[in-house]
Amino acid sequence: MKLTILGCHSATPRASAHPTSQVLEVKGHLFLIDCGEGTQVQLRRYKVKFSRIRHVFISHLHGDHFFGLVGLISTFRLLGREAELNIYGPKGIKEAITLQLKLGKSWTNYPLYFHELDAVTPQLLFEDDSLSVTTIPLDHRVYTNGFLFQEKPGDRKLDINAARKANIDLSYYNKIKQGYDVVNKEGRMVPNTAITFDPDPPKSYAFCSDTAYYPEIVPQIENVTALYHEATFLETHYHLCEPTKHSTAKEAGVIAKKAQVGTLILGHYSGRYGDLELFRKEAQEVFENVELAEDGKIFKL
Repeated sequence: MKLTILGCHSATPRASAHPTSQVLEVKGHLFLIDCGEGTQVQLRRYKVKFSRIRHVFISHLHGDHFFGLVGLISTFRLLGREAELNIYGPKGIKEAITLQLKLGKSWTNYPLYFHELDAVTPQLLFEDDSLSVTTIPLDHRVYTNGFLFQEKPGDRKLDINAARKANIDLSYYNKIKQGYDVVNKEGRMVPNTAITFDPDPPKSYAFCSDTAYYPEIVPQIENVTALYHEATFLETHYHLCEPTKHSTAKEAGVIAKKAQVGTLILGHYSGRYGDLELFRKEAQEVFENVELAEDGKIFKL
């Protein structure tokens, strides 16, 4: 998994602080997660091959998470896109986008599919042979979901030296990778575990967009490889969390600790703070492995 942060700040865009948007590259897919204002400029700045994007996941309908979407859709049209584009987001996103396309007489010349969400329990949005994407219901001022990206277990890895030593025909190599025992050239059954290595452990990424402290998500995100959790405020402004339905860095750390995640990535910082290291320091009071999202930063999970 390769995660590229395009923007990680809250509210209004600034010269050096862009609103939320990320690209997750996994198992041949390029997923766009949220699409704040200026996302397509950031895609170009960081040389992301955005023509490969087939699926866009929008957490909620606050502007700093989707105002860049109609511009990206329009740019795809101008570039002559033919591949379909799937948009997953709260009910109302289709109306918000298609009205702008209608008024500008800018209908796409490629298939554009909207998958509108209103469920308050986790929903499977996408699945293929290698991974799945599921919603993570959150607690914000408007209907909001996070997204859980989970790899499926891969094939076993062939131990080529062991297979040769066991005198196994080449034609059986694919079956070996799929976990089968095979018969060698002498007619002897060779157990799969003797000629393979375990596959790499499947990785997972949980994107938890704008939300109040919400421990109800812990069972769903337990043991994920990496958790992105909003950290709009520091504890000095804890009193702002309830009316805005946002979290502090320390609360994000508590969620990470409860869920026993591998790495916690903080983001969605309020513009009132000048030193982002304060967010890391605060979260590390309860959870050690903390990273800070920054525009253009790449995480290899």
